[in-house]
Amino acid sequence: MKKILDYIKSVRSEWFKIVWPSRDAVIRATIMILIFSGLAALFFFVVDSGLNALVGWIF
Repeated sequence: MKKILDYIKSVRSEWFKIVWPSRDAVIRATIMILIFSGLAALFFFVVDSGLNALVGWIF
């Protein structure tokens, strides 16, 4: 039982050490992720379309 209580105490003490990001940082990171995901999707679309056209032209 003592080990369980020690574990809970250590979890509680670690919980208060967490540094949460600010709202602005979260919004900025979300926008960057959306932009880079869109750019990656556009890149793979262009490459896939090009390879599809190349394979279609060969065969």
